[in-house]
Amino acid sequence: MKIVLKDGSVKEYGESKSVYEIALDISEGLARAACCGKIDGNTVDLRTVVDRDCELSICTAGDEEGLAALRHTTSHVLAEAVKNLFPDAKLAIGPSIETGFYYDFEHAPFSREDLDALEAEMKKIIKKGEKLEKFTLPRAEAIKYMEERQEPYKVELIQDLPKDAQISFYSQGEFVDLCAGPHLMSTKNIKAFKLISSSMAYWRGDSNKARLQRIYGTAYYKKEELAEHLERMEDAKRRDHNKLGREMELFTTVDVIGQGLPLFTPKGAKMLMKLQRWIEDLEDKEWGYVRTKTPLMAKSDLYKMSGHWDHYKEGMFVLGDEEKDKEVYALRPMTCPFQYFVYKNTQKSYRDLPYRMSETSTLFRAEDSGEMHGLTRVRQFTITEAHLVVRPDQMVEEFKGCIALAKHCLTTLGVEEDVTYHLSKWDPADREKYIGEPEVWNETEAHIREILTELHIPFVEDVGEAAFYGPKVDINAKNVYGKEDTMITIQWDALLAEQFDMYYVDQNGDKVRPYIIHRTSMGCYERTLAWLIEKYAGKFPTWLCPEQVRVLPISEKYEEYAEKVLKELKARDIDAATDNRSEKIGFKIREARLAKVPYMLVVGQQEEEQELVSVRSRFAGDEGQKPLGEFIDQICEEIRTKEIRKEIAQEEEKRS
Repeated sequence: MKIVLKDGSVKEYGESKSVYEIALDISEGLARAACCGKIDGNTVDLRTVVDRDCELSICTAGDEEGLAALRHTTSHVLAEAVKNLFPDAKLAIGPSIETGFYYDFEHAPFSREDLDALEAEMKKIIKKGEKLEKFTLPRAEAIKYMEERQEPYKVELIQDLPKDAQISFYSQGEFVDLCAGPHLMSTKNIKAFKLISSSMAYWRGDSNKARLQRIYGTAYYKKEELAEHLERMEDAKRRDHNKLGREMELFTTVDVIGQGLPLFTPKGAKMLMKLQRWIEDLEDKEWGYVRTKTPLMAKSDLYKMSGHWDHYKEGMFVLGDEEKDKEVYALRPMTCPFQYFVYKNTQKSYRDLPYRMSETSTLFRAEDSGEMHGLTRVRQFTITEAHLVVRPDQMVEEFKGCIALAKHCLTTLGVEEDVTYHLSKWDPADREKYIGEPEVWNETEAHIREILTELHIPFVEDVGEAAFYGPKVDINAKNVYGKEDTMITIQWDALLAEQFDMYYVDQNGDKVRPYIIHRTSMGCYERTLAWLIEKYAGKFPTWLCPEQVRVLPISEKYEEYAEKVLKELKARDIDAATDNRSEKIGFKIREARLAKVPYMLVVGQQEEEQELVSVRSRFAGDEGQKPLGEFIDQICEEIRTKEIRKEIAQEEEKRS
C-alpha cells in the first residue's frame, strides 16, 4: 500500500501498519511526539491500523488535533486521580476543549486544596507511564461492564448508542474509561498541565438533570507553552468584564432583583447613552433610517402570527395562562412583528422602498439560569434592531449596506480585527424547526454566500444556526476566556411578509410581497459594553469614557482656577470632574490613573497666571503645558472623530 505523507513524500508497505508504527518508521523523534493521526483528513487514534492507500498526517501537539488528543489524555489522568483520592466520585464526561479540557464528576464541590492534591496525584500517575490500551465490547456487555463498576453516567451514555454498536474503552493500568479516543500511547508523554478551576455543571447541560462538579484544566507539550497560557489566563482575569466592570462601578447585580437583570450605575449608564446616541444619529442621519417606538409586550396572537409562539415560546416570558385567561400576553423577545405593523400603517408603493425602520429596543428572553454571565447573557437587554422592507431587486444591495454599516461600527469601536463571520444555515434534517420550502432556503443561502465572497469577507458555514424564517450572517467575537458570542446579526427573510400580509404596489398597480432584512448595526448594548471592557481592559477611547478629563489643583489655593477650567470643559460637552481633596498631587494622579481617566489637567500658580493646563494622559504621559483653549479644541476633535489613541507602554507610564 502507498501512504502519502504531509510533505508529499510516499511510503510503501507490503503489510498493514498502525499509525504509530508508521510514525516510528519515519523517525523515533516523530513517534515520541506523535499524538494522533489524520487519514484522508479524518482524525484517528495512533493505534488505528492503516490497510489501504491513503493520505496520512502524523499530528503532534503543534497541531490542533494533536493538542486536543494530548489534553483528552490528560483529562483521563485527572479522572483516574479523582477515583484514587475520592473513590465514591462518579465519572461523567471529560472532553478536550479549545483552552484545555474538563471532566465532570458527581461529587461534592472541589476546593482549591482538592485541586492541588489532584495535581500531585496526576504527577504520580504520569510518572508511572502507564500505556493506554484500547479495547471494545458489544453494547450489552459494555453496559454490564460499567454497571459493575458503578458508573451510572457511563451506562446512560452507552444506552443511547445503537444496539449493534461496538463500544470502545481505554485503560491505563487499572483505570478504565468509556471513550472513542484518540489518545496518546502513554501517560508519560504528558509534559505540562495545570488544573485551573472547579464549578457546577448540569449533566448534559440540562438544568432538570443532575448537578455535577466540573474541573477545568489545560495541558501543553512544553512547560514554556503552559507558562504562556497561564499568563494569558491571568490577563483574562484582569480584563474579565464581570470583575472589572464592577470594580470600575459601571454595573452591578442584586439577588432580590434577579439574575440576568443588571443595574447600570451613572458611569455605565453614561457609556450606554453615548453608544445609543451615536448609533441613532448614525442610522438616521447617514444611513436613511426612520425611527419607531413600539410596546414591550403584546398578545400571544401577534407571536402566533409571526411563528415565534410555535418556534420560540420556551424562550419567552409569558404573562398569563392560555387555559385560564381570556388574553395572554408575552414580553417581546424581538421587535420584528411590531415594526411590520408600523410598515402596514400606510400603503407603500415601489417608490417608498427600501423602507428602513430602526428602534433602540428593550427585549426579554427567558435564558436558563446556568447560562447567565455578567453582561454577555442577560434576560433583559437593549439592542439596535432594525427591519428593512425592500423590493426583491433591492435585496442584495441593501444586504451589502447592512454589512457595510456593521463593519463601520466595528471599525469605529476598534474591534473589527477581533470578529469572525458565519453564514448560519438551516438544517434540512430538522424540518420542524423551520418554515418555508427547501428551494427558498437554498436560494437565499446562495445569495448570502455570493455576497460574502464578492466582498472578500472570509466566513465559515454553520448548519442549523439559521433563524426559523431565514439564513443569516452572524458576526461573532470571543471573550477573554475564548467563549464565542454573536455580536451582530443580519438576516435574510423571504417568508414572513406573507404571514403578515405585507405588500407594496408596483409600477403596474399590482400588490407585491416585499423581502425583509432583520439586522443590528452594533448589536446588544450590554454585550457590546462587556466586549469593550475586556478589549480595552477598561481604558476606553476618550469619546466613550464616562469621565474624560479630571482637573487636579496642586493645592486648595488653586481650586477656584480648577473650577473655572471645569466650567469651560463642560461648556464644550466634555465629561469632566475636579479632585479638590486635600491630598498630594502625586496621590491624585495615581487615583486618576487607577480610574483610567484619559486626561489629567494639573493646575497651579503658573497655570492660573497664564491660563494654561499641564496635561498628563494615558496616551503620551506628560504632554506638557498647553493653553486651555488649545487643549479643549484638541480633545473635542478627538471625541468628534472617535479617535482611538495608542496607549503608552506600561514601563513608560511607570517612569512618567
